[in-house]
Amino acid sequence: MHVHILGICGTFMGGIAAIARAAGHRVTGSDRNVYPPMSTQLQALGIDIVEGFEAAQLSPAPDVVVVGNVMTRGMPVIEALLEGPIPWTSGPQWLSREVLKDRWVLAVAGTHGKTTTATLLAHILDDAGLVPGFLIGGVPGNFDVSARLGDTPFFVIEADEYDTAFFDKRAKFVHYRPRTLILNNLEFDHADIYPDLEAIRRQFNHLLRIVPGSGLVVHNAADANLDEVIARGCWTPREGFALEPRPGARWTARLQDGDTRCFDVCLDGSVAGRVQWSTMGSHNVANALAAIAAARHAGVPVERAVEALARFRGVRRRMELTGEAAGIHIYDDFAHHPTAIATTIDGLRRRIGAEARLVAVLEARSNTMRMGVHKETLAPSLTGADAVYLFAPPDLGWDAAAVARSLGPRAATEPTVDALLARLAADARAGDHVLIMSNGGFGGLHQRLLAQLRAR
Repeated sequence: MHVHILGICGTFMGGIAAIARAAGHRVTGSDRNVYPPMSTQLQALGIDIVEGFEAAQLSPAPDVVVVGNVMTRGMPVIEALLEGPIPWTSGPQWLSREVLKDRWVLAVAGTHGKTTTATLLAHILDDAGLVPGFLIGGVPGNFDVSARLGDTPFFVIEADEYDTAFFDKRAKFVHYRPRTLILNNLEFDHADIYPDLEAIRRQFNHLLRIVPGSGLVVHNAADANLDEVIARGCWTPREGFALEPRPGARWTARLQDGDTRCFDVCLDGSVAGRVQWSTMGSHNVANALAAIAAARHAGVPVERAVEALARFRGVRRRMELTGEAAGIHIYDDFAHHPTAIATTIDGLRRRIGAEARLVAVLEARSNTMRMGVHKETLAPSLTGADAVYLFAPPDLGWDAAAVARSLGPRAATEPTVDALLARLAADARAGDHVLIMSNGGFGGLHQRLLAQLRAR
């Protein structure tokens, strides 16, 4: 079967492409603004990509077209598709029908931490010999691909609450029918889709309604919004997790000397195992607790899961060290929400120590950030950095300079990537740790900065 995918270079649709290819289908696709790591992953799979969304790509006709949620009415390929006889569907619908219907689905949902937690869970299952399939919104260090079909009933999926397609405004995750569900946290996001927090709570409640009674819901017991969602109706056994003991938390952590790289995993107050790994940050300790609990539901003993975490290699673009030049370390991170920005900065601070200079560089690229929804909480999320640079293009839509002013002389804005690059190259000094945060390619800023620093 020939499967043609519109919007193929998004992390989710790129994963669909990899899975369809592994299932034996011929796969092609189209997109705009193609950049690594997804473009290189698709190229390695032998998948041909057309640039743009013109109607000509539908000739000769594929057997089915899978429509990504970046597609809209008015695009030539969409108008031609709606006029013609070619079958079409959404990515979540295709995945549900072709792959997930006979699988034990382990889904990871929440505003933050989905990619890391899904990667942790897939790694634990794989390390235990269960060879799961997975679809993750990033490239896991232990696998080097974001998606695979797998050889067993188990399938791990990053369950996004973003809408499914232009013709299906339900959250993606309602298509997945999970047996094991992780709920990491819940905050307001995706302001281009949801008018308020209540609308997102409603989607999460819809997700709870499709988890079977023989399944398991692993939830953050310290999140009040999740408590409210669960109170509206949950027909599945639950296991809560939290960093410290609290009501409803069966899973907790006990840090050794305050170091998140070494902690005891406690179940019902008793130590069940000790994690020793290289991953930093209290948020990652919480992610690990959730993944251990979910893996246990799939049959992996806690002791085995703990051993697997010692071999965890992280996720690309999650505080990933891109390179070092002139004594300056450059990191890449996907953070694009104030809570994620704050936890990422805190995690790096713990890694480098209090004396090192931490330079935060942010592109407010997500639709929610560009709308200015989080502009009031953005400055507080950046206070852990010693210097802050905000990318403020003319079409940003809100006053990034006001955020910079509230942070004082440590913060500045630049209107172009070139100007930002020049400023960083001039200001960075030996011993700095430069944390570049964006959910896009950021104009190749990471590698361009390294190149300039090496040329000093």
